[in-house]
Amino acid sequence: MMNHEAYRSWLALSEGQAQLQQLYGQGEGVFSSQSARCLRLIDRHQAAFGSGPLCLISAPGRTEIVGNHTDHNRGRVLAAAVNLDTLAAASPRADMTVRLQSEGYSPLEISLSQLDPKPGEEGSTAALIRGVAARMADLGHKIGGFDAAVSSQVLHGSGLSSSAAFEMAMVGVLDALYNGFSLGAQLRAQVGKYAENVYFGKPSGLMDQMASSVGGLVTMDFATDDPQITALPFSFAASGFHLVVVDTRGHHGDLTPAYSAIQAEMQAVAESMGAEVLRERSLTDLLDALPVIRQKTGDRAVLRALHFYHENQRVTKAVAALKTEDLPLFFRMVRESGLSSWTLLQNLYTETESQPLALALALAQESLQGEGACRVHGGGFAGTTLNFVPDGKIQAFTRLMDGLFGPDCCHVLDVRSQGVVWLGAKA
Repeated sequence: MMNHEAYRSWLALSEGQAQLQQLYGQGEGVFSSQSARCLRLIDRHQAAFGSGPLCLISAPGRTEIVGNHTDHNRGRVLAAAVNLDTLAAASPRADMTVRLQSEGYSPLEISLSQLDPKPGEEGSTAALIRGVAARMADLGHKIGGFDAAVSSQVLHGSGLSSSAAFEMAMVGVLDALYNGFSLGAQLRAQVGKYAENVYFGKPSGLMDQMASSVGGLVTMDFATDDPQITALPFSFAASGFHLVVVDTRGHHGDLTPAYSAIQAEMQAVAESMGAEVLRERSLTDLLDALPVIRQKTGDRAVLRALHFYHENQRVTKAVAALKTEDLPLFFRMVRESGLSSWTLLQNLYTETESQPLALALALAQESLQGEGACRVHGGGFAGTTLNFVPDGKIQAFTRLMDGLFGPDCCHVLDVRSQGVVWLGAKA
């Protein structure tokens, strides 16, 4: 580990510059802004916690491209890490106390001397930290207290999975400080999922954490407890398209029940076929027993199950299209995925009076005029859309969206090739 001054010097060296450009891209002003961000974080950590050895851990957000709400029923997903991240500057402590200062939030202090879930802590940052530490300890890895300053570009509600990025950053901190940064990417993801499911109280699959942990453009098959992860060496930017996430700034509230209902209803359909998850049965099984299943589970559950089966097939076709550089087929799969999420999965809105996601998609279709693709992004219900916008239409597209949803609602992203990273660490 380096101390604060050593990190400041490292950021000025070619080695530090190269790593920042690898993580955040080489666009105009990117290095200077990210270098300044790192320096501010180091200064904040030193001012709050004093001098000493520390680590800088970066964990990216993720974009789900095809495979909406399939991972929790052992489906397939096409996803990518993006160049917006959660960045943590952390130093070890001699006790089991964790002190956290995160931009925009009140300071937090908890003790890891007690690792059992704490009543009333569900849905909090403290629950995620405690859950990560508890799972690492359960698996035989070392844990300890730490002081951390955190900066996140993965805004809450952006659909880029701020919770997974934070979880992976906290796993990375404990791994770097106490285990020599030795945990594998899949294990890190599983630790984060455990914390989110058991301590935070949000049922979810493994896709968010895995995409953040692994990095790059990847396809994931969750058919077993050991997911098959395949990297795809494809560049959307080199093909003349921007990935644009549009924040519609809709009302988020507590959407956990809406998210949870999707998984619960899919699994209710599976149970009516004598299985735990839909992947254990085929689409033919569903259709053959449809009258009985409909009576047991209701129409919406059946529609969501139909989405699952066709979405799994779309992931396979989209991956094949990228491997052969067949962009028209790939974009057709993205558009079909978005339409299925809208009409079968039904995760664009929870109330009929306010439908910002539906409006954003309708206007995106007007703007793109058959080029590229657009779809609901992330878990849905409120928040963001994902758009593949041609280079020549990016300015008109962002003007249209900014005029409707407010300035800076568009986030133009790059795929990040790396997952959780210890900045400045020697291999």
